[in-house]
Amino acid sequence: MNDLGPPDEIAKYVRTDRLKQLFVQSAPAVLGSYLAAAMLCWLGWERFDQQRATAWITLLSLSTALRAMMFVAYRRTPPNRRTPEHWEWRYWLTLTLSAGIWGLGALAVMPSDDLVGQTVIMLFAVGMSVSAVSCYSSYRHMTLASISLVLLPCTVWLLLQPTALQRGIALAVLVFASFVVSATRNLSSALETAWRLKHEMELAHRLAVVASCTDALTGLNNRRAFFDHALAQHAQCQQGCEEIAVLMLDIDHFKQINDTFGHAAGDQVLQHIGAVISTCLRDDDIAGRLGGEEFAVLLPDTSQATACAIAERLRALIAQLSSEYPVTASIGLSCATAADSDLDTLLSSADKAMYRAKASGRNRVTVAEQVREAV
Repeated sequence: MNDLGPPDEIAKYVRTDRLKQLFVQSAPAVLGSYLAAAMLCWLGWERFDQQRATAWITLLSLSTALRAMMFVAYRRTPPNRRTPEHWEWRYWLTLTLSAGIWGLGALAVMPSDDLVGQTVIMLFAVGMSVSAVSCYSSYRHMTLASISLVLLPCTVWLLLQPTALQRGIALAVLVFASFVVSATRNLSSALETAWRLKHEMELAHRLAVVASCTDALTGLNNRRAFFDHALAQHAQCQQGCEEIAVLMLDIDHFKQINDTFGHAAGDQVLQHIGAVISTCLRDDDIAGRLGGEEFAVLLPDTSQATACAIAERLRALIAQLSSEYPVTASIGLSCATAADSDLDTLLSSADKAMYRAKASGRNRVTVAEQVREAV
């Protein structure tokens, strides 16, 4: 988990999903809007102002090339850089430019005295608005902006014309557009809900996995998780013929703390011990609470001298814990080449060394005898 809280984390992932969906869905729109304008000009070449039509197609060619370059750049960008912060504004810019050129270009070639030509243009504009729903549904406002820029110029022009038929066409287009807007809202909301549910389920799964492997009181690995991770790390050290060390730690007089001050005080001590162990860990070290007041730490690729220094630092930090009652720990240490010893032998040797530390006065680190001889 990162530093974001679950709601912020889910919102971030949903926004990233929207961006991915946008680039996947709208890829055909890059060429589709250009082809629609080209086909419209071809069908109405004899009805339109040909100079304006040529200028329209030229501008659309430039905006289409710009959008295609953006898509290529997105595909070539590493996945960790495909973020909404980097790409949403670029998409908005190219979409607004392309849709604006389409809508104003259609208005520019609109024949003032040819109802058939006007109707054909409006049919293509409506078709473009329908395609916008399928291309930009992950971003509702992009869909609405695209529809508005494509439809409104010609629709407003028709509303201002003198004949009832022209105004009727414009009103029909507006009614149709209202249904499209409603469908856009519902589709966008459904997509966002689906993405949010997906990430909420993933988050719940991650939390459940963490909970099943974590000791709730100390935040360290629980017994099962410690042995799983420790066995894997031990096997890795065996392959590299590395030294490996194990610490077994037991809190001194813990039963007396529980009996005298209560179990709440004992739990507080365990929490403090867990925090101290966490601060002493290196990146590859593995620590866990094996049960009660007993802890284990696996130190991969660690010499006996280094392990002794870590154990002594851990003992000193525990002894310095400020509380209403003194807290100390006895630590047993065993060290060997991983290839010469299995994990159970290391733990058993460290456990025996820990009991010797208790027998010799507590609050100290005791090193086990040669583990190889024990094997």
